[in-house]
Amino acid sequence: MNETSSVVPRAVLITGGAGFIGSRLALALVARGHRVRVLDTLSPQIHGESPEASPLLASIRDRVEVLRGSVCDPAAVLQSLDGVTTVVHLAAETGTGQSMYAIRHYSDVNIGGTALLLDTIANEHLPIARLVVASSRAVYGEGAYVCPSHGRVFPSPRTAPAMRVGDFDVHCPWCGGVVSLIATAEDAALVPHSVYGVTKLAQEQLSLAVGRAIGMSTIALRYQNVYGPGQSLSNPYTGILSIFSTRIRNGKGISIFEDGQESRDFVYIDDVISATVKAIEHPEPIVDVFNVGAGVAIPVSEIVALLCEQLGSQVMVEVTGQFRVGDIRHNVADLTKVSRTLGFAPTVRFEDGLSRFVRWARAEAIQPDRFEQSLDELRAKGLLK
Repeated sequence: MNETSSVVPRAVLITGGAGFIGSRLALALVARGHRVRVLDTLSPQIHGESPEASPLLASIRDRVEVLRGSVCDPAAVLQSLDGVTTVVHLAAETGTGQSMYAIRHYSDVNIGGTALLLDTIANEHLPIARLVVASSRAVYGEGAYVCPSHGRVFPSPRTAPAMRVGDFDVHCPWCGGVVSLIATAEDAALVPHSVYGVTKLAQEQLSLAVGRAIGMSTIALRYQNVYGPGQSLSNPYTGILSIFSTRIRNGKGISIFEDGQESRDFVYIDDVISATVKAIEHPEPIVDVFNVGAGVAIPVSEIVALLCEQLGSQVMVEVTGQFRVGDIRHNVADLTKVSRTLGFAPTVRFEDGLSRFVRWARAEAIQPDRFEQSLDELRAKGLLK
């Protein structure tokens, strides 16, 4: 039997649906028989200075209904919800570093936009059966570690004085000893260290609270570091693979923060789409949160080495010891719950996903490198040490 033959067609709204994740999700849903509408501001930070010419938008323009508008605009939100039964809320500002000084903007879009969406659903008595909201691993802060003396712990943010003298390790909140990384499960303490993380936590908690109250099935997906073809190569605020590949292709060196051993859980775009589709099509009513990742922690220094190798680069790579306020040390997702409940398991190894990303990036026009500009903004705000 064809996998899509038993799928019940839905009318789906994707906010932020012309973005990296949203556009791929829209195409996947159309292929599975769903009717899709997209609401997107077409932000120049993501789509470039001529958003209407964005390749991401072009990929969906003739396949789905596209509304250009903001989740902060009541009229646009009400129009976008007309006739849909499922909402996937992806619209958000996403730069961790940028969020630490664009505080009001991140709050207005991420929290205010979500509140407006939920307020409209609740007060207009719209028949939305399911809401899937994109959360982030940033809600955990440092996440879970293990202390030899105190077992599983959830450390506080690292301090600037310690990092200034090269102590980038994470310490036990009880005894101060160095702790070891373990996979972070959904029952971990929620202590976001950045404004971005705070707004994502507010998004998911608002959504879950309203979902429970009005009987709307609501799933929050805590995405780890998503990467792959289609990622913005011009946005200097998020996505280290795109940032580093753009610098390399411009012949510029790479500066690695801290000691290069900080690690991230990189999950390939196809796996993110698979998990999100499973959340949308889950047959039972549900109000819950799930990690979506690869379940593997990869050090940044290793990522840079692999990227340079695959791009055939000889640019200078420097480990600077600098650090950004609000950054975490490590992260890796525990995927037990999402596997058990949604049947999701990642399929793309990082090395394979990186190869696909590099092949795609090589075929794209070289974008201007604006990373130093983003660092200058952080320095000016006292956020890069």
